[in-house]
Amino acid sequence: MRKLILFATMAIAAAVMPAAVASAQAQAPAQAPAPAVAAAPAAAPTAAQLLAKTNSCRQVSNGKYKTDEDAGSKTVAVCDANGAVFWKADMDIDCDGQRSSQCNENTDCCYQGDTAFHQSDGRPLNAATLPYIVVPSSSGTWNYSSSGLKGGGSCAVIYNGKVEYTVIGDTGPTAIIGEASYATAKDLGINPDPSNGGTDSGVTYICFKNSKVSPIENHGTATSTGQGLASTFVNNN
Repeated sequence: MRKLILFATMAIAAAVMPAAVASAQAQAPAQAPAPAVAAAPAAAPTAAQLLAKTNSCRQVSNGKYKTDEDAGSKTVAVCDANGAVFWKADMDIDCDGQRSSQCNENTDCCYQGDTAFHQSDGRPLNAATLPYIVVPSSSGTWNYSSSGLKGGGSCAVIYNGKVEYTVIGDTGPTAIIGEASYATAKDLGINPDPSNGGTDSGVTYICFKNSKVSPIENHGTATSTGQGLASTFVNNN
């Protein structure tokens, strides 16, 4: 009798189990799809890729610039391109702006406590910490604003295989071109000392038209903005 009862119980269980399993499977929540993997951001152009787009010059300046006040001749033209202008020059060190241990009256004979363009808090820029470049003040040779450049505009500076993204931070003499802040020179491996630093040649400056880094003193923003504009420059030239 026990065997009959046990057999009947097993038979009922066997009949019920498939339905129970099917019911459990039906009630089990569907697995969530695997999260999509975000595409890696495109790499910024290399120094070589940028320089390849500056091999020829469509001159936009009305004449050329000297690299230094005592230079014997004017040799540097400002060249036009799609979305940018560029020039190839030397690098003199600009130490103007906020006073620091690197930039002051004792380290720089020509130190000035102001810059043409200011931080978001109204203070001058800090040449010792902020990578920026200097454009010539507007003249009959070239008016930088007519090329779509302005204070805080984005630029790429290339030297010895390195690219530094900067802002336009100051203006200089009307007849000279090729100057950047202490911080720009330091980041590029150029001697940043305002009294004996800089380099005589080999620097390419590419400034992107109608660009703006805000706030001007944020170098991280300058770098990300510049990398994007540099990619567009390489693609469109």
